[in-house]
Amino acid sequence: MSYQVIARKLRPQSFQEMVGQKHISTTLTNALKKGRVHHALLFTGPRGTGKTSSARIVAKALRCPNAVDFVPCNQCPTCLEITQGSSVDVIEIDGASNNGVDAIRELRETVGYMPSSGRYKVYIIDEVHMLSTSAFNALLKTLEEPPAHVVFILATTEVHKIPQTILSRCQRFDFRRIPTREIAAHMKNICASEGTQFEEEALWMIARQGDGSMRDALSLLDQVITFTGGELSKAKISEVLGLTDQTVLLETLKYLLHRDSQGILRILEKLNQSSVEPHLFAQSLLECLRTLLLVKVSAGNVGQLVELPDSELTWYAETAQTASESEIHLLFDMALKGAQDITRAQDSRLILEVILLRMASAPKIVDLKNLMAGGFSLPKPSEGVREKSLPQKPKKRAQGETTADKWINFIDLLRHDDALFAAKVENLLFVKEDGKTIKLGVPPKLVFLSEQMKVEEIRTKLQGFIDSYWGDGYSFEVLLGRDSTSGESAQSLNAKKVAAAEEEVRQKLLQNPKLIAAQKAFNSSIKEIK
Repeated sequence: MSYQVIARKLRPQSFQEMVGQKHISTTLTNALKKGRVHHALLFTGPRGTGKTSSARIVAKALRCPNAVDFVPCNQCPTCLEITQGSSVDVIEIDGASNNGVDAIRELRETVGYMPSSGRYKVYIIDEVHMLSTSAFNALLKTLEEPPAHVVFILATTEVHKIPQTILSRCQRFDFRRIPTREIAAHMKNICASEGTQFEEEALWMIARQGDGSMRDALSLLDQVITFTGGELSKAKISEVLGLTDQTVLLETLKYLLHRDSQGILRILEKLNQSSVEPHLFAQSLLECLRTLLLVKVSAGNVGQLVELPDSELTWYAETAQTASESEIHLLFDMALKGAQDITRAQDSRLILEVILLRMASAPKIVDLKNLMAGGFSLPKPSEGVREKSLPQKPKKRAQGETTADKWINFIDLLRHDDALFAAKVENLLFVKEDGKTIKLGVPPKLVFLSEQMKVEEIRTKLQGFIDSYWGDGYSFEVLLGRDSTSGESAQSLNAKKVAAAEEEVRQKLLQNPKLIAAQKAFNSSIKEIK
């Protein structure tokens, strides 16, 4: 077929035509002008960002006889051969299909031959991370000390798979994801040159789907031009790519912020009539909420974090003034949970509808700062309805027949409230309750507790629990000297209490008439009671 796709037909032929990689083009241009081109270059980065195109441009700049300041003419036979991939002195190797050690051995044998024309022979190894370990090892020496007329250019999307021994022998260039705004601007120039009518918002929809890859974006552009017959509109692009119209997303976000369930029902009707996939809509809604949050936090100065047309950015800036950060966080969390549920659901459209209605009925969150400033008023009760005060829950108090039992119960209540603090207090010895004062002691083996009980923070905390659980007006005192060891810990008191209860049960059993009669009848005695 004679037709050539846009991504190939309009591939950059010089560094001036590169989009979104100015740091790469500037560095390489300066290196060429100053004669500081490294013998092994490594181009790494996401797909479709210009790695192979840059490698060919470097090859042209080194070999073009008509180059001015290393800008290739792209008209001479040398440039045309490189563009077509037929140059005998610019060898492009696919690392995926030539990943064995034999292919590298063959490369080493040909490296020593001089180029058929020009000064340099260039080897471009694409997807170099696909080479085997033995192939990488075979390449090491040649890559470190190649002949003066050879330049290696390695390209990869997965640099982490390349051995450090190879990385240390290369000059590395990291290609970045191309900004959406630059992709949209480049497609605008392409459409103008191709005579294609377009809406600017439509090009933005395509650029977003490119996700930083110019090749992906141009492939989608090729597809939608074929589908629409050369007239790019938002409606047609949404139809062919299965995307959600941005207007529908912004309306959805507006209804959610205003908690307008009726508006959400109208959105659901539109979605049912369209071919939008529920998981794509949920993902797009998450991106809208993320954008709104960034605009809210940054007060409009989002920089490169948000790439949107000016009209949409203005809408987000105005909407962000009416919503709090907490409210946006709430909606984002609900949308994120919903998006995860959609991927697992059998009927994803049903889940999407319920999620949107649930978000539209969620309670609004108001910042405490705004509430204190008077920017929010609590709803007044309806007429005829009396305000009823909630019944006060009775305070829990330590109970027990004796003060020792009361101390055991106090520790149990404390353990339910603050287990870590209770583990410390239960080691104290309960001496007695003297009027309104609880006398406590410190075990000889835990002398450090006496120092801790002198810390004001710990004393205040213990006094608070005594006020809550023991009784109002009570205080405590930690005794020192002999008096401090005369009490018992809660564990010891509880053990004695349990032992006393077991002994009481034992005595009742021993005095049971039936048990006594059984002993006489069998002429036996009781060995053990469990």
